[in-house]
Amino acid sequence: MSLTETLSDISHLDDEERECVELCNEATEVCEWCADECAGEGEEMARCLRLCRDVADIASLHARFMARDSNYSTELAEVNAGVAEECAEECDRHDAEHCQVCADVLRECAESCRNLIS
Repeated sequence: MSLTETLSDISHLDDEERECVELCNEATEVCEWCADECAGEGEEMARCLRLCRDVADIASLHARFMARDSNYSTELAEVNAGVAEECAEECDRHDAEHCQVCADVLRECAESCRNLIS
């Protein structure tokens, strides 16, 4: 069973929270991929690589905090949304397919996190 399937079985999460967990996990995966690709493309991709790694760490942490119903998941949602938006903007500056895919996923993830906050 995948992490997302396991988290979907946790009864305290509503549909909106489950969607956010899934998008955080997707953001983690796509950011790791994008960072790996950026690593081989030279210094001009350094900022993109760093932001992708930040998102991957924060998004995975936020998903885990939501799964355990942490009192800090709202604060992490705010941080995650901000970093995801910044990273999406950076990825948009690059024509590489991995950056464009990453930007799309990150915008969805940020929107989902913002929806949880409001």
